[in-house]
Amino acid sequence: MRFEHESLTQRVCFASGEARALVRAEAERLGASRVMVIAAAAEDELAQAVSADLPVVLRWNEVLMHVPVEVAGRARAAAAVHRADLLLSVGGGSTTGLAKAITLTRGLPIVAVPTTYAGSEATSVWGLTEQAHKTTGVDARVLPRSVVYDATLTVSLPVPMSVASGLNALAHCVDAMWGPRVDPIDQALAGEGIRALAAGLPAIVADPAGLAGRERALYGTYLSAVAFSSAGSGLHHKICHVLGGMYDLPHAQTHAVVLPHVLAFNAPAAPEAEQRIAAAFGAGSAIEGLEQLRRDVDAPKALRAYGLKETDVDDAVQAVLDVVPDGNPRPVTAGDVQRLLRAAWRGADPWPTSNE
Repeated sequence: MRFEHESLTQRVCFASGEARALVRAEAERLGASRVMVIAAAAEDELAQAVSADLPVVLRWNEVLMHVPVEVAGRARAAAAVHRADLLLSVGGGSTTGLAKAITLTRGLPIVAVPTTYAGSEATSVWGLTEQAHKTTGVDARVLPRSVVYDATLTVSLPVPMSVASGLNALAHCVDAMWGPRVDPIDQALAGEGIRALAAGLPAIVADPAGLAGRERALYGTYLSAVAFSSAGSGLHHKICHVLGGMYDLPHAQTHAVVLPHVLAFNAPAAPEAEQRIAAAFGAGSAIEGLEQLRRDVDAPKALRAYGLKETDVDDAVQAVLDVVPDGNPRPVTAGDVQRLLRAAWRGADPWPTSNE
């Protein structure tokens, strides 16, 4: 066994019902005196409560999916004008993503308070969209200094969105199993993440107001993000970033739909990773485990339900080919991408494939 693994420097505070106190403590620890709070309008009330004890100088509500560069530019300018020395992001991946875009150029520390299972708060990955093209990168500066996980803040997330967001987290685990920089530590974290999410998501569906399922989902989300950030973006995330940037598709639902098709494509060429995924699900095969979970939680099924047109599929093929990561378990052709995207568009069962 031979590998190199770099651990991210981040403080994680996990306690249900204690977000306000934990956020105050983290802001004090970082010496903040001028806090910029970032939260979408729908979560403004929640953000107000979480930040009630902070020296807030600006509340920013312009948050859009995929972080358009023009939105990032306005937020960066506002942070400069108000001389913010700490960013508090309260929300999902788009909110965290905007905070990362600001700190990418401003160098400000971030305290992230997730309200979904996006996982962006635990990665050093940033993303910006310009003219229907999403660019992503890795930079240690954008990793939030602290994350405050409070499951009570996710209770208001509707069950369908909880499911889609949780499957997005699970996609981080799957991609981490064969990412371009994968190592055994990433795979161990990803396996435990799958186990936690596979238990947590059905529990959320069965008892949306209960904390047990939501705590397990948050725990799995964190593990998935740490594994993904280390292993690097695999084929699944490359496909979803292309589709999100080109067609402004909803992030979580796109990941939830595409995941089984990428798993079915790659798994035969990565038998050891496939066995790890299957074991984490407690299933005979990785795809059987994922499909059973998807049935149990009534997962999103077809990209056409989220705005993708059939004619868009062919247009996206070359864009996906251009970003296929090095070291994908099997070669990827234009025909492979077209078949995979068409199946995801229709909502077909994951199409059978082999490594021949």
